[in-house]
Amino acid sequence: MERIVYLERESIVADVRRPAFAHEWVEHAKSLQTETEPRLAEATIAIVNKLQIDAGMLARLPQLKMVAVAATGTNNVDLEACRARGIVVSNIRGYAVHTVPEHAIALMLALSRNLLAYRESVQAGRWQASEQFCLFDHPIRDLNGATLAIVGCGSLGGGVARLAEAFGMEVLKAEHKGAPVCRPAYTPFAEALAAADVVSLHCPLTPETQGLIGIAELQAMKRSALLINTARGGLVDEAALLTALQEGWIAGAGFDVLFKEPPKEGNPLLAPELLAQPNFLLTPHVAWASRPAMQALADQLIDNIEAFARGEPQNRVA
Repeated sequence: MERIVYLERESIVADVRRPAFAHEWVEHAKSLQTETEPRLAEATIAIVNKLQIDAGMLARLPQLKMVAVAATGTNNVDLEACRARGIVVSNIRGYAVHTVPEHAIALMLALSRNLLAYRESVQAGRWQASEQFCLFDHPIRDLNGATLAIVGCGSLGGGVARLAEAFGMEVLKAEHKGAPVCRPAYTPFAEALAAADVVSLHCPLTPETQGLIGIAELQAMKRSALLINTARGGLVDEAALLTALQEGWIAGAGFDVLFKEPPKEGNPLLAPELLAQPNFLLTPHVAWASRPAMQALADQLIDNIEAFARGEPQNRVA
């Protein structure tokens, strides 16, 4: 009988059905990294979200046969070690094709239309004191007619592209940074950054994409440009972004992710003076977390486990 251990149940808000085969189910609302290995001591199937599972841990868990990742990103699991030990790793795909693009567009709209700045103006009584019916404290830009560069053109980037085109934006698909050849229908990375009014990131965090956007890239963007990141915090040099916003290299940024989450030890992007700026929006990694999306994730998670039990693994990354 399979022993399934779910280590981070509270990481999603959804109904998680039990697999339709004989099994033992053990569920933990939360788990510390130090609790991961002992809690998996007798597990044959592990369900994780962000906890690290490395080669050393896997070597001490000889009974483990599957790691079911309750997320799309798998950089927290040593995939090579899993392959070497014949451990199946499956992830979740396609569940956030509506919610993440909507969040990215919401960040673009809020920044382009200066919603936070106007909210502050109303709170400060400036509209109430105005001599006319409206207030022109802050510039407003339309998405219509603006150029959007998408870095990472998978299902999420594609979803953003479809919504952006509906708003009348010109969409550029950025080629991989440093790519020797540019694919048809793509724009060289540097060229896309320089042309964009908005740059939106939708690529995975890998050794190749770590620090994808740094000082050079931020300085190469338009001073009127916006940077949107609903992908992974490590894609952007956070100290460089803080400088870029302080020095006016770009006009604003909307982020849903940080390099370390939760940011218990501080982060340059949590500086009070930055969070008080209306041209910087930071949300706590919730772009993916609409209720319909989380339920789709939960359903697919169990689908993956049931497929593995049938001997037909799906969504397999190792």
